[in-house]
Amino acid sequence: MTGKIFRGCFLVGLVVTILCTGLFVVVMASRYEREVYQELEEELVYVQHGLERSGMDYLTGLETDQRLTWVAEDGTVLYDNVADPKTMGNHADREEVIQAQQEGTGRSKHVSETLLEKTLYYAVRLSDGTVLRISCQETTMGALALDVLQPVVWVLVLAVALSGLLASRTARQIVRPINNIDLENPRLDETYEEIFPLVSRLKEQNRTIGQQMETLSRRQREFSALAENMNEGVLLIDSRYNVLFGNQSAFSLLGAWEAPESLRQDNCRREIWEAAGKALAGRHNGTLMDAESRIYEVLANPVAVSGQVTGAVVFMMDVTEREERESLRREFSANVSHELKTPLTAISGFAELMKEGMVEGEKLREFAGDIYKECARLIALIDDIMKLSRLDEGSGDLTTELVDLYALAKMVQKELTPTAEKRSIQIQVEGGHQQIQGVWRILHEMAYNLCDNAIKYNKDGGRVVLRVTGSQEKATLTVEDTGIGIPKGQQDRVFERFYRVDKSHSRQIGGTGLGLSIVKHGAQYHNAQITMDSELDVGTTIAVTFPKQTFL
Repeated sequence: MTGKIFRGCFLVGLVVTILCTGLFVVVMASRYEREVYQELEEELVYVQHGLERSGMDYLTGLETDQRLTWVAEDGTVLYDNVADPKTMGNHADREEVIQAQQEGTGRSKHVSETLLEKTLYYAVRLSDGTVLRISCQETTMGALALDVLQPVVWVLVLAVALSGLLASRTARQIVRPINNIDLENPRLDETYEEIFPLVSRLKEQNRTIGQQMETLSRRQREFSALAENMNEGVLLIDSRYNVLFGNQSAFSLLGAWEAPESLRQDNCRREIWEAAGKALAGRHNGTLMDAESRIYEVLANPVAVSGQVTGAVVFMMDVTEREERESLRREFSANVSHELKTPLTAISGFAELMKEGMVEGEKLREFAGDIYKECARLIALIDDIMKLSRLDEGSGDLTTELVDLYALAKMVQKELTPTAEKRSIQIQVEGGHQQIQGVWRILHEMAYNLCDNAIKYNKDGGRVVLRVTGSQEKATLTVEDTGIGIPKGQQDRVFERFYRVDKSHSRQIGGTGLGLSIVKHGAQYHNAQITMDSELDVGTTIAVTFPKQTFL
């Protein structure tokens, strides 16, 4: 404030000084010029009378401080008391000479190149038509201004001193009450009236700022709590890749436990760096990233203010399950197409032979039986696919009820005994009654498929045991067989859709390859755990354990 007051005071003093000095110089120069012309005119009157009476002799004997020039009617210089007339040019084009010949008298002035001196001319026409001119040197306005420059400088120095003193004192008087205002709780009785509006505005702004800070603080806490509890990573960066915000999930994907100051190629994954660069270029983009045995989708969007990109938001979402489901869907579609094509090809071939009349007698009956068998295989495959679809989507009649696993095992035993007796395989049910809350139809399909697989992949004369055991916390359904067993390297894959350990043996015994997949999905629906123990040529034991606290 002191500087502004000083500049204001000094500027006023400077302007006033300049205007006064300029006005003084202009007035004095104008007045001085009029006086000089008057003196030249008076002196030239005397010279004119002397010249007309005595001629050239008067001029040669005249002593004067001014320059006299006598010009003939045609402009030839007849006399000059400073220079040789022979060396002087014709003066017919001189302004004062022309004006004197036309009007009787004439005047003009010539300013030097330095603007510090000027020559004043005054001419009069004589009775014989010649022109007599007188001239003298005069101080110009510039020279006069230089003469008064020193006093002006002293005035300006005094103005600077006075302006500084006045500005300092005035600023202290103005600022003291403002500096004494309590910004947290301003009071009107401690200030002068001129700043009452300021104090009132401060009080109002304090209330508004307090409310806004409270709101912002609450929203910041809510946002931070939400972001930190997200499994997805969120990064907010500015146009120079400086990290403005990020949650712990994002930092862990960057390989850092604390927030980095900025994103660089050496401190973040390539997919994140490229996505951020495209977003800062103004393009929405997304890509997949493999990190820590998981798959993440990196989405980056530009942040624009007034049409100008000022930053970007990078979102990293775990899409491992989605990608795995998509991969399974593609694999499932390919497997379904293959599994459907095989029986349909056989049916088409048999039907074509029968249509062409190339099958007769017993062969016709045999082909019809093959067609029936392949159709039954198709129906079973479609039925299993529909079961899996219902389990995947959670649709259909999935009403839970109290299910006795031991009674369910006895029912499965009864249903599969005819099939087992064809190969002299014994089915036994052991254990005791264990009840869980579940979907009876899904549990029945699980037990049926486990037992059916145990029969199909068993040895002739073998044995299948369905065992129901439990405790206060869990109930377990175990299916044990004395079959061909499963190699160690393939035990983790038998629950995949359409996966078969021995494809040639599977074709001989039938089946769709979806039985254990149905068991797996049923277990997931009931939050159950599946364990397997198998040894080649010894047998396989599969146990499904249901947590009782989930279903009771």
